[in-house]
Formats: sequence, C-alpha cells, structure tokens
Amino acid sequence: MAKQKIFIVEDEADILELVVFHLEQEGFEAIGCSDGGLAFDTIEKEQPELVILDLMLPGIPGTEICKLLKQDEATRHIPIVMLTAKGEEIDRVVGFELGADDYVTKPFSPRELILRVKAILKRTQMPQDENEIIRLDGIVIDIPGHSILLDNNPVDLTATEFKLLVTLLERKGRVQTRDVLLEIVWGYDYMGFTRTVDTHMRRLRVKLGKWGEHLETVRGIGYRFRDKK
Repeated sequence: MAKQKIFIVEDEADILELVVFHLEQEGFEAIGCSDGGLAFDTIEKEQPELVILDLMLPGIPGTEICKLLKQDEATRHIPIVMLTAKGEEIDRVVGFELGADDYVTKPFSPRELILRVKAILKRTQMPQDENEIIRLDGIVIDIPGHSILLDNNPVDLTATEFKLLVTLLERKGRVQTRDVLLEIVWGYDYMGFTRTVDTHMRRLRVKLGKWGEHLETVRGIGYRFRDKK
C-alpha cells in the first residue's frame, strides 16, 4: 500500500526537520519545502493528501499560498493545516476564511500535529455509502462524491465545512453543542477552542447564501440545522 503523502512548507530548518521526522515515524511520506515561492508548483505536481503550511514565510506569505491552492482546480481539494507563531485569533480566522482546515500554534507538540493530520485524513478519506445523497430545499449533498449543489449550482466547501454541514443535516432539528461538533467533525480533543466552530459556521453560512438561514445559533449552547420558518 502506498504511503500517504504530506507536504510541509516551513522555512525554519529545525522545525521542518522535526515535522518530517515525526511524520515518517508514523508511516507517512513527508516532503519538506523551505521556499514558499516554490511551494505552489511543487504541491500541484506532487498532489499530496495534505499540506502543512507555515503562515509566516519570507517572500510569499503562507496566506497567499493557501489562497492560490484553494483557487486552483487541481489543488483546492487538498486539506491544509496552518502553522502560526502568533496564536492570535485573527490569524486563525484569516486562514479559515481562505479555506484552511485546521491550525496549530507554535510552539507545538509533534504528537498534537500528528493527531490533527490523522483526524483530517480520516474525515476526508472515510468511505461512505455510495447511495448516500441528502436532498432538502434546493440543497443536494453527495456524501461519497464530496459535493454540494445549491439549486443545481456547485459550491466549494473545505473538508471541514463539508463534514460540519453533513453532521448538522444528519441531526436536523437537534441542537449540537460546540464540544459535540468538535468531537464529531474535528475528531479529537480540541482543548476547548470552541470558537473554532463559530468561525467555521460563519464561513459556512456565507458560502450557503440564502440557505445559510438553515443554520441556527442556539445561544449559549451550539447550533442546529432547521427547516426555514
């Protein structure tokens, strides 16, 4: 069986070496790159299963690389984990707005990073029932095909946004707490960063347009998918 390929863009040599080492120890094929300017073309060529991307790169910032990857048809499907030294909410929000799936703040535990990587790969590559299609009010979601149509128009969602929407749809009418959504969608203990859910929900509402009205905030508790009033 071919190893799953992970591409790491990080200009700090010691961190890049550390990440590559731990990924390889876990059985992944790890490709490191310290030049942000070369990253996009290399990722397009290599087609990894996931990209770990430092946001603070010299020359071309990681946010710009993320934007380019999500705008290109050949790479938009690739999940992205951001690395940021700042740890400020605005950095996470910007990354999520551009389509990143998760983030890890420096300094970080290699074990935590590996758990994040495995969780994302699990939810993006988990086999589904080939006949599982969800239809509701102009929304058509093909779960195994990982696609969504709104009035027959395709919408691009990140792997995390897609999983979040499907989770709420499958539990339509029932309130899901932020902690429950973190456990189901992110697939690991997220150390209490429940505002991550709020950020993704805001982005998801924007992408759904008028259908975003289905996503109801239940103050102090969480969210639910409801029929329009």
